[in-house]
Amino acid sequence: MMENRSTRSAKKTVTKMVPAILTALMATAVGFLALYTSPVPMIQDFGKMLTIGMVVSFIVGLFILIPILFTRDHFFIKSIKKNGKAKLEHSKVERVFGTLTNLIIKLKWLILFIAIVTATAGIWGDLNTGVETDVETFMPQDTQELEDIHKLRDILGTTDQVSIMYSTDNVLDEETLEWTEELTASLPQEFPSVVVDTNSLSALLKQANKGEMPDQEETADILSDMPEEQLKLFVNEERDSAVLNVGIEHLEAEEMQDFIAGMKAYISKDTPEGIDAIVTGKSVLDVEMVTALTTGRYKMTLLGMGLVFMVLLLIYRHPVKAFIPLLPILFIVGWSGGIMYLFDINYTPLTATLGALIIGIGTEFTILIMERFYEERRKGTERREAIMIANQKIGKAIFASAFTTIGGFSALLVSDFVILSNFGMMTLVNISFALISTIIVLPAILMLFDRFVQIKGGEERGSDTVLG
Repeated sequence: MMENRSTRSAKKTVTKMVPAILTALMATAVGFLALYTSPVPMIQDFGKMLTIGMVVSFIVGLFILIPILFTRDHFFIKSIKKNGKAKLEHSKVERVFGTLTNLIIKLKWLILFIAIVTATAGIWGDLNTGVETDVETFMPQDTQELEDIHKLRDILGTTDQVSIMYSTDNVLDEETLEWTEELTASLPQEFPSVVVDTNSLSALLKQANKGEMPDQEETADILSDMPEEQLKLFVNEERDSAVLNVGIEHLEAEEMQDFIAGMKAYISKDTPEGIDAIVTGKSVLDVEMVTALTTGRYKMTLLGMGLVFMVLLLIYRHPVKAFIPLLPILFIVGWSGGIMYLFDINYTPLTATLGALIIGIGTEFTILIMERFYEERRKGTERREAIMIANQKIGKAIFASAFTTIGGFSALLVSDFVILSNFGMMTLVNISFALISTIIVLPAILMLFDRFVQIKGGEERGSDTVLG
């Protein structure tokens, strides 16, 4: 008889819980697809690893965890019989969740009002949150290497630079050299608080000619006597492209962005016809990363939620039911941005992916609760009782899952690298928000939106997925 019980438990788990988890997995996976749209390769790779990790976890749970649990129940029956205390503890936990859910139902309007107001304020704060891409701020601030960079910067005046690369038929002709000389001399005057020094082909020629700009014949003689390796620092072998290096002060990301924009405008204004000049270098790449992170994170979050909605719509064939699991996610996105704004935490290449993580973690939680709720509704259970059962039975599992995830990410808090510790802290905050939104806000949402599912959908249709 006990053997039949363990067999029935395993079959019930596979037939009822696995489909619900598979639904959550599919929704989460398409949400992570939004990370692939990022122009930053590291974020694309992060999305790949998240997707692979979810698939592996599902396979391990289905083909390894369930057989282990079946083996435990089948071969260790006596220990299960003696586990009365565990059952008592489970009933206490369920009573706590029942009391909490009953209070949530009574205060559903107040809960939704607070959630909407705080999330809206958080989204406003998120729009005003800065972005940090300075590698030096990500490192442990007491490392010897960072101190050496600061000492070198004090001695040289700068360790950062941008480059102006220009091309024409012949960079050594008189007109181009005159323009190069003027630009080399004017940049420190145009940007006195940023530009520390400039170095170019014209400066090299003047240095070799006692401070005077040589004529065309003298230029040819100087270049012929100059080592080729030295010339390669400023001009190519074809003599149709050259570089002007600009040493600059160490700037924050937004200041660098303004400086690059100002330099591009200044160069384009005074560049003669026939010369193509562009501003390039590592600092320009950093500015592009700032732009990608600033605008890209919103696109990734919205695209991820849109993809999740489309998948759930295909599964449930009901727009309201497909929208319900996403509504708590919107609240989490707002709350997360609000926390970053309140505590003056700038976005980094890692925290820019938080929107996708919120979708991944939150969607799984909300779908499991909603599936259990509609399983009870299909049985004819009244709305209030259905949400009580769903929160009692699935709430404790979600609670345990959230806290184990929090425990895993807590390891990042002790990292000496600021970028990792900040990412770990914000992940913990978002997991906590996901738990709050699922256990407290989602029941209020289900109580309000269920009537639209029933009115428009009649007898519950769509997914046959259920949770036992």
